Amino acid sequence: MDGLEEFGAALDGVRVVGLGESTHGTAEFFRLKHRLFEHLVTEHGFRTLAMEASASAGPAVDAYVRDGAGDAESALTGLGFWTWRTREVLDLLEWTRSYNRGRPRADRIGFAGIDPQRSGASVAHFGPERAGVLSVLADARPGLLSARRAELLAAAEALEAGASGDADRWHARVLARTADVATAEPGERLWRVRDGHMADAVDEAVAAAGGAGVAVWAHNGHVGVRGAALGARLRERYGPAYYALGLFFGEGAFRARRMWPGPWGPRLKRPSRVAVNRIGPAGPDTLEALLAASSKSADARLVDLRSRTHEEWARRTYPTRTHGAYVARFVYRRNVMPVVPGEEYDGLAYVPVSTPSRPL
Repeated sequence: MDGLEEFGAALDGVRVVGLGESTHGTAEFFRLKHRLFEHLVTEHGFRTLAMEASASAGPAVDAYVRDGAGDAESALTGLGFWTWRTREVLDLLEWTRSYNRGRPRADRIGFAGIDPQRSGASVAHFGPERAGVLSVLADARPGLLSARRAELLAAAEALEAGASGDADRWHARVLARTADVATAEPGERLWRVRDGHMADAVDEAVAAAGGAGVAVWAHNGHVGVRGAALGARLRERYGPAYYALGLFFGEGAFRARRMWPGPWGPRLKRPSRVAVNRIGPAGPDTLEALLAASSKSADARLVDLRSRTHEEWARRTYPTRTHGAYVARFVYRRNVMPVVPGEEYDGLAYVPVSTPSRPL
């Protein structure tokens, strides 16, 4: 991997690394994150993977990788996101379990979900009678329960106040965060609320790691340090001890759910299929084109920006691709956002060709 030595040298004093991705469906991104996480574990003493996945279901994955409880595929499915039910992520969990086997408990790698969505495990912890109206949060989508905000926040507050024992308190806190996200007004406020809670969950993972490093797996839009993103909160809290790595690709294909173009709110209720979305080389003025021109091989390339902030290209604005779990059919190829790489990220990773992640 070109640039791994430079990347590793930049991690001196870093406690939290954000591993981004410009799509949630690129196999090469997932395999690259696997390689980088192995490097963080074996060379830098990192001991936690915190993922943009259900916080509520995270303990089941943690129990598997630490102790072999249950099975990897069931734990992965329990995270509630189709994006992570892939062979690549399963391989990472299996490697983590293999690494932990036979090691002292204090030296084992842990897992934490940080996303306050898909909280079925927390609803199940309390049962339908104690969870009451909060049972709707088992599979609630962000921002779609805003009409019930007062009711659900009050119920979450009451549940948290009446919690007894560490497990009760933890699951009650998860449901309180889920209620806040599910009832936030769609748009900028929803983004701020969700990323704020994810940052708090990362803080908890850092505290639980006892001084060891934490790798955060999320979309580029979350790990970057501008605005109100998760990465911006982590930069505020950890300063240069947080390192944001953005991942980009040249051309190929990736998996995402296809939606009709336009406002998505009402359409989120309609069935949509996960499709393979093909895309050609990025335009000549994009960040991807710049990275492609400077890449010397078909392997991934890492660029540390902390050592290059003085270079003019790192201070320029570029359009760059960004695709989440959903894409607008027909027009997704034109979906770009402006970025100043030296201001948004501490490092960049580039893979020339994207192929679709492999579903289980």
